[in-house]
Amino acid sequence: MGVKRNILRPVAWLAGLHAARQLRAFMAAHERTERVQDELLGAMVDRHAETAFGRDHGFASIRGYEDFRRAVPVGSYETHRPYVERVLAGETEALVPRGERVLMFSLTSGTTGAPKHVPVTRRFLADMRKGWNIAGLMALRDHPEGWLRAILQIASPMCEERSPTGLPCGAISGLLAATQKRIVRRMYPVPQAVQAISDPTAKYYAILRCAVDKDVALITTANPSSTIRLIETGQAHAERLIRDVADGRLGPPGEVPPELAASLKFRPNRALARRMEDGMRRDGVLLPRHFWKPAILMNWTGGTLKLYLRRLRELFGDVPVRDIGLLASEGRFSVPLADDTPAGVAEITANFLEFMPVEDHDATNPRTLRAHELEVGAEYFLVVSNWAGLWRYNMDDRVRVTGRLGRSPVFEFLSRGTRTANITGEKITEHQVVEAMRQACAAGVHIEQFVMQGRFAGTPYYELRIEETAGCDLSRVAALMDETLAGLNMEYRSKRHSGRLGPIRAVALQAGTLKKAEADKVRARWGRSEQYKHQYLLTEVLQDEP
Repeated sequence: MGVKRNILRPVAWLAGLHAARQLRAFMAAHERTERVQDELLGAMVDRHAETAFGRDHGFASIRGYEDFRRAVPVGSYETHRPYVERVLAGETEALVPRGERVLMFSLTSGTTGAPKHVPVTRRFLADMRKGWNIAGLMALRDHPEGWLRAILQIASPMCEERSPTGLPCGAISGLLAATQKRIVRRMYPVPQAVQAISDPTAKYYAILRCAVDKDVALITTANPSSTIRLIETGQAHAERLIRDVADGRLGPPGEVPPELAASLKFRPNRALARRMEDGMRRDGVLLPRHFWKPAILMNWTGGTLKLYLRRLRELFGDVPVRDIGLLASEGRFSVPLADDTPAGVAEITANFLEFMPVEDHDATNPRTLRAHELEVGAEYFLVVSNWAGLWRYNMDDRVRVTGRLGRSPVFEFLSRGTRTANITGEKITEHQVVEAMRQACAAGVHIEQFVMQGRFAGTPYYELRIEETAGCDLSRVAALMDETLAGLNMEYRSKRHSGRLGPIRAVALQAGTLKKAEADKVRARWGRSEQYKHQYLLTEVLQDEP
């Protein structure tokens, strides 16, 4: 690896200069936040004036933020869906400026069941890559021992389905990896095709097998449960993995496409196999330190995902952990500044950002504040406009402002909305839960009231609390709910398929329990039953005792 690092050093130095320029410009922007945002909004509105959305909302007459605020109401994906559907069908100018090519659609679960498709253009992709460059450079400046060593990225494939015009729809992280600079791609030990293996156990095993004998310095993924699943897969199949390392082969538990398996070449490494055996004999279980010396882990650490940090520490010891920032299929909205905090500075160079006070969440015409107007300690919902063709788009992400960098807010992610539950990235909504129960009842069960709530355990799962009813098989209700939710929410289906979420478990309650709890809540609201709405999905995650 030392020879390889010396060969790559001059090229990496040039690439580092480019990233350093981006970082300097980004940091300087926060000294003039309002002006940077005004210029960005003006450029985006002018460029999109002749799109269908721009014409429908009078972009040609907009001269500043107040005009923009009056012309475009705060909306959601459903507000944009009619325009996105036209882009999917090939009418790109519904949302995308003329001459701008759509490369793919970033795909994620929707609120009701139909997935969300976000158009990815070259400008949008460039902004996403710039954010990663800045975040990565800051992390490596703080941890220089990771410089020019292998980067293990756990990602989803960029093509999980095709649009009507044949464009890939999937994870933008897959496109980012596939189009990385050559110097960076050489640092990735896992081929893109391995990330697309459908069998989850085989996928994680193959990823680990490709990387286990490489000098991995940085492990990056969105969800920490993916890193945990990677290592636990190795632990569950440790003898097989050690034998594969010694023999220079791949013999995964599960199915790998034969042509892919044939394309992966390995060299026997008996010295590493012995080191892994010795470590396992000493510690009783295979651990990352038996084969790697990682410099830093990068993944989400905010909201409910902080519950995974203890397990990360058990597996990796004192390896630093840095949040990757608030980012989603719709864009990157913050850039992390330090280890061991979910807070990051607002990404004001790629998005026009507004912030809705939490008390306005359900208002018809909510107030919004701009990035330079926020109060430290206050909580808001994030509203974004950017080059993906999203305009005053309510992300429904609740954030708390923890400080400032220059005139920009530094904020941390808290939760999704007020009626969205999330343990490991599945983001199920109350609407989906109610619909799943409706379909379960259509299959022959009868439930009047229920409550669902996430529980964090060795394998997290959702509890379905139902009052005992004569002749009702509660375990069957839970199984029907589980199956239906997987059909309504692609993220839930993915987490269940990969084993990161367990099946829904029914919890029987005595008759009258839920009605009594509802009556208690009504009394707490001064008896105003007409203003009370039963909450079927509780968003606070329960936690088993360690």
